Amino acid sequence: MSALHVAIAGGGIGGLTLALALHQRDIDCTVYEAAREIKPLGVGINLLPHSVKELSELGLRDALAATAIETASLTYYNKHGQTIWSEPRGLAAGYPVPQYSIHRGELHMILLEAALARLGPQRVVLGHQLTGFENRGERVRMGFARLADGSNVSAEADVLVAADGIHSAARRQMWPNEGAPRYGQRVLWRSITEGQPFGDGRSMFMAGHPDVKFVAYPISRKLHEEGRSRINWIAELSVPGDTPPRQDWNKQVDASVFATPFDNWKWEWIDIPALIRGASAIYEFPLVDRDPLPHWRQGRVTLLGDAAHPMYPIGSNGASQAILDVRSLADALAGEASVGAALDAYEADRLPKTANIVLLNRQNGPEQVMQIAEVRAPQGFKHIHDVMPRDELEGIAARYKQVAGFAKPQVQLQKA
Repeated sequence: MSALHVAIAGGGIGGLTLALALHQRDIDCTVYEAAREIKPLGVGINLLPHSVKELSELGLRDALAATAIETASLTYYNKHGQTIWSEPRGLAAGYPVPQYSIHRGELHMILLEAALARLGPQRVVLGHQLTGFENRGERVRMGFARLADGSNVSAEADVLVAADGIHSAARRQMWPNEGAPRYGQRVLWRSITEGQPFGDGRSMFMAGHPDVKFVAYPISRKLHEEGRSRINWIAELSVPGDTPPRQDWNKQVDASVFATPFDNWKWEWIDIPALIRGASAIYEFPLVDRDPLPHWRQGRVTLLGDAAHPMYPIGSNGASQAILDVRSLADALAGEASVGAALDAYEADRLPKTANIVLLNRQNGPEQVMQIAEVRAPQGFKHIHDVMPRDELEGIAARYKQVAGFAKPQVQLQKA
């Protein structure tokens, strides 16, 4: 394929990772980001081993290790604090790379700094929000709202990759009748609390069941080394209704809005009410996704990450799947004979895989074990295997890993 210039709409995790992957393959690209300044915002996320493998092959392993926690275990509990299922994670589970828990903003800064250093600052254009596109034969013309002065500007490229999130302008243009994201009848409250570690300081847990759930994991290596913990947590409750207005997403709220159902969740190894009380700021999000699309490509335009396949944050998979999109698309653009063949190959690879995860997450993915335990033993149990046989628990965990692409045989490092 002759020399290409790829435009990437969206300078988030997917967009910046794509820029680094294209640069590694000697493909020219420019990132257009809506924000006028990229700041280390957000809360914690997990990077599963298959995505850590890809980031490691982009030369980012040391930067991740310097700030993130190497997650060593994941445990599911019922609402009484009884263990349903526990398993090692990352290196502790025998993977060739870790599973990392990291502050989203710190990951974002790692990617941004690498992109600026490798591509040059002129290749990361801030304050430009994609408004639409037009396929013009072998070129794509893009429209942007320039936030500095409110003007409309345009640019051209050989390929446009829309990595502009769940409210993607490109997706909206491709599928104008799709409507609002699909609300899962649940709301999440997310925050960070600094304090004493639970477990070994590298443990992740989920407790409860889909209607009343709490998730927590540490995200700071520095504090871990000091004997403390920066704990990212999510409280989740069933809240029936319509999709909340977009302007209400990510709003800051008081703990009184949601904390009452967790008042008695105090166990030997964790005090969840104290964790909630110690939070710096709490942000509210609806649980949303979108139905899988028949296709992502329109001419020389395609979708990536949340623009392509927004999914429930179940199974710690959202950011990781965007990073897997990157590998597939970058390899296709570098290896196929034409742009059309490359975009088709990428879509054929990634669309069915991510569609399966979206649908499986609607059934609670690996968290099904919590749901099943609640249905079968709402008052608790003496031993989990009286409620769920071990092979049933193992089977649920193994099937999700296989579908999501991080079963151990699927995570192999490139040979030098």
